[in-house]
Amino acid sequence: MTAWINVARYHLVDPIAYLVAPWAILAFVFLLNLVITVAQGGPNPTKALAAIYLCFFGLGILSTGGSLPFGLALGASRRSYYTGTLLLAVALAAADGLGLALLQVAERGTHGWGVALHFFQVSYILAGPWYLTWLTSFVGLTLLFVYGMWYGIIYRCWNRFGLVAFIVGQVAVIRVWIVIVDRAHNWSGAGFSFTPSAVGLTVMLGALAVVLLIGGFALMRHVSV
Repeated sequence: MTAWINVARYHLVDPIAYLVAPWAILAFVFLLNLVITVAQGGPNPTKALAAIYLCFFGLGILSTGGSLPFGLALGASRRSYYTGTLLLAVALAAADGLGLALLQVAERGTHGWGVALHFFQVSYILAGPWYLTWLTSFVGLTLLFVYGMWYGIIYRCWNRFGLVAFIVGQVAVIRVWIVIVDRAHNWSGAGFSFTPSAVGLTVMLGALAVVLLIGGFALMRHVSV
């Protein structure tokens, strides 16, 4: 446990990246959307909250693609480094997810900050009670962080060739998924349809995060620095 905490503290040597930057970027995006909403004089159900999720994705890449070699050089084992980084990811996702949930409560209480801006209320995904928003945000932020870690780990394992192959493989999977969804529209017309609730979607994302977590742990064994 001490080794895991030391790894988490190692990452926080750069507090700007992990603690300040995500919220600074989100604040900028929020103010930009606030100005746009005031200018257009109408409701603005924006999806710009995705900015903080993308920041977590970037932090995941940074934690393994950039900081991993020096961390191992300081004496951390691959297992301790991976687990300690996950500990930091979970702690950040829990704290920042709670922050997003509380801001959503404030947004509802002020009727969209007085201008009908729905920034922290994302229809269907983050539109329930605060505790569900917290849970969904926590799962989503953790998932994006772990997903970003994969990019860094794969790069450390197989360099640029492996990273390109990983990206191309994902594009192929997305293409197959689009075909399946397109056919699903035909199925829905025949009376077959499946649309998960927000809770169901959260569970699915959580399961995906667990799969990526376990897979990333296995990949760490192949890391060479």
